[in-house]
Amino acid sequence: MIQITPHIALRDDEIQMDFIRSSGAGGQNVNKVSTAVQLRFDARNSPSLSDEIKERLLKLGAQYATNDGTLIFKAQSFRTQDKNRQDAIERLVALIQQAIPRPVVRRPTKPTRGSKERRLTAKRIDGARKQSRRISDED
Repeated sequence: MIQITPHIALRDDEIQMDFIRSSGAGGQNVNKVSTAVQLRFDARNSPSLSDEIKERLLKLGAQYATNDGTLIFKAQSFRTQDKNRQDAIERLVALIQQAIPRPVVRRPTKPTRGSKERRLTAKRIDGARKQSRRISDED
């Protein structure tokens, strides 16, 4: 079980991990040892998450998501399978935790009477200042 919050946990069978060879520098070792982890999580069909959380999760993790709603994380920062596995799980948990809270809906407000008056007063002052800078026809 992977604990996300006190009320939400993912079962181990919901996550699939494959070990693959890392790309990039690393010498001979990188060509022989499969230390990188590719974690797959079928978010759309997960029984552990509500539909609302699934929708936000797929929107937030769009860069990791496939067309069928599977999130794929590739972790290859570390030299051991265990650390890369832990890194991939932590990234998945962080994304799910980010998707759990409902976004706050902005309610549009109107400016107050005082703020309108202050704005118009400031405009009159600026206009008068610019008017005084003009060259008059009498000169």
